[in-house]
Amino acid sequence: MNRYPLWKYIVIVVALLIGIVYTLPNFYGESPAVQISSGKATVKVTEQTLSRVEDLLKNADLHPNGIFYEQGAQQNTIRVRFDTTEAEKQLQAREVLEKALNPDHENPAYIVALNLVPNTPRWLLSINALPMYLGLDLRGGVHFLLQVDMKAAIDKRAEATLSDLRTQLRDNRIRHKGLTRVGNTIEINFASEEERGRANDLLRNTQPDLVLTLPDASAAPYVIRADLSEKAIQNVQAYSLKQNISTLHNRINELGVAEPVIAQQGADRIVVQLPGVQDTAKAKDILGRTATLEVRLVDDSPEALTQLSQGNVPFGDEKFFDREGTPLLVKRRVILTGENLNDAQPGFDSQTQEPTVNLELDARGARIFKDVTRDNVGKRIAIILFEKGKGEVVTAPVVRQEIGGGRVQISGRMTAAEATDTALLLRAGSLAAPMEIVEERLIGPSLGEANIEAGFKSTLYGFVVIAVFMALYYQVFGVVSAIALICNVMMLIALLSMLQATLTLPGIAAIALTLGMAVDSNVLINERIREELRAGRLPQTAIFEGYDRAFATIIDSNLTSLIAGLALLIFGSGPVRGFAVVHCLGIMTSIFTSVVVARAMTNLIYGRQKKLTKIHIGQIWRPDADTNSKRK
Repeated sequence: MNRYPLWKYIVIVVALLIGIVYTLPNFYGESPAVQISSGKATVKVTEQTLSRVEDLLKNADLHPNGIFYEQGAQQNTIRVRFDTTEAEKQLQAREVLEKALNPDHENPAYIVALNLVPNTPRWLLSINALPMYLGLDLRGGVHFLLQVDMKAAIDKRAEATLSDLRTQLRDNRIRHKGLTRVGNTIEINFASEEERGRANDLLRNTQPDLVLTLPDASAAPYVIRADLSEKAIQNVQAYSLKQNISTLHNRINELGVAEPVIAQQGADRIVVQLPGVQDTAKAKDILGRTATLEVRLVDDSPEALTQLSQGNVPFGDEKFFDREGTPLLVKRRVILTGENLNDAQPGFDSQTQEPTVNLELDARGARIFKDVTRDNVGKRIAIILFEKGKGEVVTAPVVRQEIGGGRVQISGRMTAAEATDTALLLRAGSLAAPMEIVEERLIGPSLGEANIEAGFKSTLYGFVVIAVFMALYYQVFGVVSAIALICNVMMLIALLSMLQATLTLPGIAAIALTLGMAVDSNVLINERIREELRAGRLPQTAIFEGYDRAFATIIDSNLTSLIAGLALLIFGSGPVRGFAVVHCLGIMTSIFTSVVVARAMTNLIYGRQKKLTKIHIGQIWRPDADTNSKRK
């Protein structure tokens, strides 16, 4: 009656063993480390970089307990790990590596940042057994509150609209006397009422985001005023916030920061939390690392080249350097920007087999690029990559023919790795609007350790009190319940580790709640067994009926809690969502351990006894026995 088949015991043992293995990484802790990653699109972290780092540390008499070279799909990193007590050596190593790897401090080739890395043994890493991510309140790190400059975003959109209107009027052969912009208002002057009428008809059909007005002829003859509509302004603001959040996600994720929190706050602010990052300056550098593309015409006129040879830059030109260090004069007028870029992928030239970056432009960019290449056959076009405010000419090819279709291929003595990195940066994009850090906080790992210790102690003390009470009140069945509670917490931590979830203080609160709910399930089972014994059932029958009849009640109570947890998970955010994740997983592990694991242990203790006359589940009070004693 109370026996499991062998395969059930095997399944339970395997599940518990997996839980133990994937729980272990969380007990090894973290050590101070220095993380080295690429700081420029043209710089790659390679095994040669690893050898150089090892030599630099050896010469500085610094001996870390591990140097790890990690190859990622998008970003390679080197992590130099020290013992837990060697925080001073971590700072020394960062200083040594920073000076040696980045001689040009204004334009660093590598990002050398302080970090914390887990001490997980290699045999656990080989089976992808990793510790849970810890939130900012547990691990420490940096917190930023960024203010998005919405005015700049709207000005940028208005300037782009001005350029688009000028091109549109030219393409439709509508003459005008000039376009001027004052704030978000664009004024177009015409020489006659006929030209203004044609332009008005065209723009009303092609520019739905503009509100067109025709001023009184006596006040402003032959003028069209175009203002961005309220809906267009709202769309620009929403897009700017969304694009900035997306860009920050791309850049931070590619630099290996574990589980960053990047979320909107209010109408124009973004919260960024980087757990484990100890260096605020480097965190700011990570946030500012975006790249964008500009396409401009090269000025190869004899007069311009003469002035360049004399060290002068002609009016209307700017001087940039290509990847070989050769100076190049380009026009100030920007033809295209990264905003016109839909996609960027690395590839190879079909003829020369050289690495290239293949760009896909949007409809507006494709039209502009087609017109520019048609009008400048035989001239050079510079494709400039801007990173951290500094531009570098990636390539400056000669236009051989008109290029249509919106597909552009750029090359310029790039390696395959450089082409991949350049495409990656361009896909990450640039910020749609400038941002300013209005609040920053550095949460030290010591505070995180204090939070972990407080949360761990509260959960441990609560468990000890519950376990002692259960053992005294329910005897053997109480001990079984306490062991099931241990298995419950272990499997919950294992699940969080396998899912690589982020644990925060609310998550620890959810673990404590899980313990309480698991105890409730065990109390239901034990009390049901005692009721069956009071009713005169045999011990084996009482155990079977107790587990069987309590199961429906346990499912009902846990299902209602699961619905509440799912609602928090769907509609909540931040700490509330973290609480909901742990709560929902805890419900599943509670059902498994309270019903399956606890019953398996009970079956092993009592199920093999054929003539079971007594079970140890505490003192059972029988009403009939009490009545008989009173009669006597």
